Amino acid sequence: MALHGLQQFWLSTDGVGRAVALLLLLMSVAVWVLILWKGWVLRRATADIHRAVPAFWDAATLDDGRTRLAALDRERVLQPLLAAATAQPQPLTLEASGRVESQLTRRLRDALHRGLAHLQFGQVLLASIGSTAPFVGLFGTVWGIYHALAGMAAAGSITIDKVSGPIGEALIMTAAGIAVAVPAVLAYNVFGQWIAASEAELEGFAHDLREVVLSSAEP
Repeated sequence: MALHGLQQFWLSTDGVGRAVALLLLLMSVAVWVLILWKGWVLRRATADIHRAVPAFWDAATLDDGRTRLAALDRERVLQPLLAAATAQPQPLTLEASGRVESQLTRRLRDALHRGLAHLQFGQVLLASIGSTAPFVGLFGTVWGIYHALAGMAAAGSITIDKVSGPIGEALIMTAAGIAVAVPAVLAYNVFGQWIAASEAELEGFAHDLREVVLSSAEP
């Protein structure tokens, strides 16, 4: 029924209505591509963090821990933290002129932000589509009703039978907008929880790395 209504709306509307329908279709495709891709990435990252962090701390040496991270950290959210913790600043630079604690904190912060940016990619698009798709569908409905009424007025005959059909078809656009928005909002909320949990784990790992490096640097 909905597919038939969309078909009738497509055939009876003008270029604006068809552009709205195509925009909703594009939004829906983008949402589902993001859901599938981000779901895969976040599941991998979450599993890797839970396996790689204990494996790293069970290593006998730093080189052994680095090897374990390289094997288990498929999304590369932990390895940059270790690289930042063990990096040496270039001599005769502003970075090297600061305290060791400040240098280490800055490098770990930058590495953490890059890892989180990878995990958060696409969240803005999901939120934008989730908040705007219902209004896009509503605009399509309003435009479809206006277009149908204008056509009937030009034909000189307006009856309930002739009005109810086009209005019912135009209302399909509102339903389509909601159908696009609901998965986007749900995915945004679920992925947000996963990212927040991973962020807490990464911050803890970065903090522990900082303490280990500073302890080893003490005379």
